[in-house]
Amino acid sequence: MFGKLSLRRGVFGDTAKAGILPLATLLLVVFMVLPVPVLILDIGFIANITIALAVLMVALNAAKPLDFSSFPTVLLFATLLRLALNVASTRVVLVQGHNGPDAAGQVIEAFGNFLIGGDYVVGIFVFAILMIINLVVITKGAGRVSEVTARFTLDAMPGKQMAIDADLNAGLLTPEEAKVRRQDVATESDFYGSMDGASKFVKGDAVAGVLILVINIIGGIILGTASHGMAIGDAAQTYVLLAVGDALVAQVPALLLSIAAAAIVTRVASPMDLSGQIGSQFGNGKAWVPVTGILTVIGLLPGMPHFIILPAAMLSGYFSWRLFRQAKIDSAPPVELETPEQANHIDWGDVTDSAVLNIEIGYGLVPMVDERKGAPLMQRLTGIRRQLSRELGFVVPLVRVKDNMALEPNAYRIEISGVTLGEDQAWPDDLLALDSGDVDEVLKGHACKDPSFGLDAVWISPEKRSEAVVSGYTVVDPSTVIATHFNHLISLNASELFGMDEAQGLLDNLKEIAPHLVDGLTPKPLSLFQIMSICRSLLEEGVPLKDFRRLSEAMVEAAAQDALRETSSINNIVDGVRKRIGSLIIQSLVPIKMPLPVITLDAELETLLAQAIKNGAGDNGSGASFPVEPGLSQKILEAVEQAAGPARAQARRFAIVTSPLARRTLLKILRPRLPETPVLSFEELPDDKAVEVIAVVGSQPATTSGTDISTDQPKDLA
Repeated sequence: MFGKLSLRRGVFGDTAKAGILPLATLLLVVFMVLPVPVLILDIGFIANITIALAVLMVALNAAKPLDFSSFPTVLLFATLLRLALNVASTRVVLVQGHNGPDAAGQVIEAFGNFLIGGDYVVGIFVFAILMIINLVVITKGAGRVSEVTARFTLDAMPGKQMAIDADLNAGLLTPEEAKVRRQDVATESDFYGSMDGASKFVKGDAVAGVLILVINIIGGIILGTASHGMAIGDAAQTYVLLAVGDALVAQVPALLLSIAAAAIVTRVASPMDLSGQIGSQFGNGKAWVPVTGILTVIGLLPGMPHFIILPAAMLSGYFSWRLFRQAKIDSAPPVELETPEQANHIDWGDVTDSAVLNIEIGYGLVPMVDERKGAPLMQRLTGIRRQLSRELGFVVPLVRVKDNMALEPNAYRIEISGVTLGEDQAWPDDLLALDSGDVDEVLKGHACKDPSFGLDAVWISPEKRSEAVVSGYTVVDPSTVIATHFNHLISLNASELFGMDEAQGLLDNLKEIAPHLVDGLTPKPLSLFQIMSICRSLLEEGVPLKDFRRLSEAMVEAAAQDALRETSSINNIVDGVRKRIGSLIIQSLVPIKMPLPVITLDAELETLLAQAIKNGAGDNGSGASFPVEPGLSQKILEAVEQAAGPARAQARRFAIVTSPLARRTLLKILRPRLPETPVLSFEELPDDKAVEVIAVVGSQPATTSGTDISTDQPKDLA
């Protein structure tokens, strides 16, 4: 019962909120058309001032303009309310003004007596000054800012949309975050367009205030002398005072709304409100030092009001001293005092490092992870982690970035579980220009090699960015250089990040959608350790785990076939899984409609490798030893590198295809120099997949110096 009652109250509450705006709009029409009692008119004036103050406070506390996106509509209704009150007050002034200053209500009388001292001449001048401030200064400036901002915002929309798409493709944003960002861009354009029109409301309202004042004065004098028999001086005194009081009652909230509109359109997006933003930017002690000095000099000049200027100089100096002191306190590192018990206590946290991924940086790269400067490196690493997790099929662990005083200032080091994968240098204030091979003019700078792909590169100052782009360089910022290097190394060493916890996580997720498949996979025929070993082998060979359901089905099938063999091993299961998912492997290399570029070994070399592998397996019965003679391995590696040279120069994806028996051995031979090149067996190629043989690596009879390896002309066997 209470639940139903709460639901009804919620529905009724929403209905009431939805009905307030139409009711308020009808009330505006009532103010314009029907006679309104003086008491209601006073309440309307106070409500108008209250709304104007509330709008001003909301505008000043908004962190960015879109935080008050309803402001143009609020400005419209506030202007309509003020005009409706002007119409109603004009009716009261002209009908009942002959009865005295209090005939139009206490609010108008108070403004006429308090603000202008009962002198209508003073009131006219005060009103004129307020009109100049509102119409000529604030409203005109805010309107111009709105117009220019709306134009620039509209012109910048395509670039902002492209930037969002680029961040989405780079993994820096999720689809949901990208959708929100696109909506913000569209809302921003609509907001500034609406503000451009809303500023015209304020300008028109100011003009209407002048016209209403003139109408009230002329109409009041005519009615006072013609209808009520008043002398022209008395009529002018009475009606001008009421008209000016009425105009000031409307002009004060109009001025507040104009200030709010100007504050909104001139805001720059910031995580703080306007007062916090101004306070933080004026909170620099260096800025107050010259102010103190100049005020002191002026205060000591003869004829100056010393007792006013010198205290101001002292107050400015006090501000400067406090700001310098606070900055020193904020910059000091926190000091943690240890108790005697803590000093003698040692726990596991002192001897273990829970972070699997580490990036150590020199002190010169610390600004790249400083949150006050946007922490560009941390944002890039977060996007890389998200992208790698999607591509590899498991959650890449958090990356811990820490400074290392033992490194050179601009050096960085990438580690997995304490093992260094790579290290290089980056210059945080420069840009890296990569030589794409089609450079017109060589730039001067700090020459180096790209840490990810070994391309020729040069570090240049940001001022040379345009020149580098025109010359044909690809220019990237230092955070992108480190993040790309990190991405490259983690992709090559993803197997080092996969353990039993990750394997259990994949099984838990799969169990929610395919529980029987998981029950048929583990603990029999495969244990959790065996599943982890198979997954690590696949990752080591460049096979992602994102389609884990299909991989699990392949594991069940491969494990069943392996059980029929005399000797079973994880390698046999991995080969069986690869054969089952061959289409997935090839799909990651080339599009489905394109032939697969391959490099093959001729029959003689295949036979030579197979014989060496069989002899090696016969030595110990396991085949675990490396069966190929080192000289032959080196020549095979050099020949494959030479054959793959044209494809690598064109950045074409290709694969080495060999017999199932030689695949694993050939992979070990090629991995030191061609770590990203996949080695497939003939059994992994789908029957319907066209292949393009771009090179054939062959052998000739061995000589006394070793086996001669040569590369034949490319052949097309597709």
